[in-house]
Amino acid sequence: MDKILTLLDGSAYSESVCHHTAWIAGRLGAEVEALHVLGRREGAAPSDLSGTLRLGARSALLQELATLDESRARLAQARGHAILEDAKAILERDGVAGVTTRLRRGDLLEAVRALEPEIRAITLGKRGEGADFASGHLGSNLERIVRSTRVPVFVAARDFRPITSVLLAYDGSASARVAVDRMAASPVFKGLAVTVVCVAEADAGVREDVDQVVQRLSGAGMTAEGRVLPGSPEEVLAQVMTDAGADLLVMGAYGHSRIRALIIGSTTTALIQTVRAPVLLYR
Repeated sequence: MDKILTLLDGSAYSESVCHHTAWIAGRLGAEVEALHVLGRREGAAPSDLSGTLRLGARSALLQELATLDESRARLAQARGHAILEDAKAILERDGVAGVTTRLRRGDLLEAVRALEPEIRAITLGKRGEGADFASGHLGSNLERIVRSTRVPVFVAARDFRPITSVLLAYDGSASARVAVDRMAASPVFKGLAVTVVCVAEADAGVREDVDQVVQRLSGAGMTAEGRVLPGSPEEVLAQVMTDAGADLLVMGAYGHSRIRALIIGSTTTALIQTVRAPVLLYR
């Protein structure tokens, strides 16, 4: 299970995804499998259209189109191999000893589901290749993957920087508690500074809950502190991320408070877009 699956599409985020993946793999002692998926049409063998219409001119045109489709399929496969070769080179330069590559054709989600029993986490970029210049859109596959997978999903920002400080968005939900348990058990977070932020009206019960989380993380080798702040989760968390200069935002993928709408919903999408740091989501 000590394998990380990294999803690559050749976007501007791919290099950062590789560097972040190598950082995680180094702390886990994990291997990495780099995956690039060709769309069904993108990598499919062309169909023979030459006999569809009998008229000479149209048949010639259809044959030319079939040849063009074949060329595009070859180019797509060659590009996919090049993306994976570059990724492997970056990962190995960053110190990952076990790197494998896989080029598949079909649906990305189906490919991830097939590999999920073998992996410990998934890494990918905030936006895919088609959304590089659309700042208002996340990668089209991001929500599908987070909704369906049971392993942690690390969503890399465009630029890589070493992670030394973490903000944990905590709301007391089941997924938030899973995040705390996984962080406490993982060597990835040992020695890091963690700020636990609960966006809620302060009362004795909330503060006690946050204090227990802080004690749990401190006991696991992190430097942890807790804060209870009122306001809108997306605005408060984004502001604290900026003020604290946190390198990573950790959240449960679903919650029972307003953070629920924030993850896999319009507000969450806005937060992932707003913060310049990567985001780690737990289910």
